Amino acid sequence: MQRHEGKSFEVKAEQISKRYFRKTGAANCFFAVKPLSLTLEPGTVTVLCGRSGSGKTTLLHILAGLLRPTEGKVRLGETDIYSLPDKELSALRSRSVGIVPQSRSVLDILTVSENILLPQTLYKTKADRQSAEQWMDTLNILHLRDVRAGELSGGEVRRTAIARTLSMNPPIILADEPTGDLDDENTELVFRCFRQAAETHAAVLIVSHEADALKFADRAFRMDGGVMTELT
Repeated sequence: MQRHEGKSFEVKAEQISKRYFRKTGAANCFFAVKPLSLTLEPGTVTVLCGRSGSGKTTLLHILAGLLRPTEGKVRLGETDIYSLPDKELSALRSRSVGIVPQSRSVLDILTVSENILLPQTLYKTKADRQSAEQWMDTLNILHLRDVRAGELSGGEVRRTAIARTLSMNPPIILADEPTGDLDDENTELVFRCFRQAAETHAAVLIVSHEADALKFADRAFRMDGGVMTELT
């Protein structure tokens, strides 16, 4: 997946929220994300921190086009993404958004290299093997290129997923707790990789509980009970 027409994109959330409704209990709804606005600019790293259950992942999924907000709009460039039919939204997301999920996202039967190149194969784009090998080398997994993912450690699996996203050169990168399985050395390495991606004009959002993530941020926010506040 190459960057869509070689362009960078601004992601702009305008007064979005996410409510869930209950059938029983004193309160008939609760906010996972309370109304907020946020802009992810090309060339910048934004860090979102907060405790588990504070709404961070919900917000990331809304920005990624995976979860429709209850209110508000999300624009990718000039496009209101949730005004698109599902098929068009899926195509736009596959072209323009690179997601590093919190959960395991590799196929154990495939090798490291095959997992990294899989999205490019599925989207019928020309495989960028050079980019894949560069990111494998940077993330210290190049020597594992022919090893099946089922034989990897948790940290190696995590770095494989990150290399897969970065090798697609997406204009938007959304990473959900990308260092959860990593030691201190590899945690810093991963944050440096996201910083490097931003320097090539990607808009990067990192959801993280790691205090070290803040060292690499242009902007930082905290979520608490669905409320987002900017850190200064």
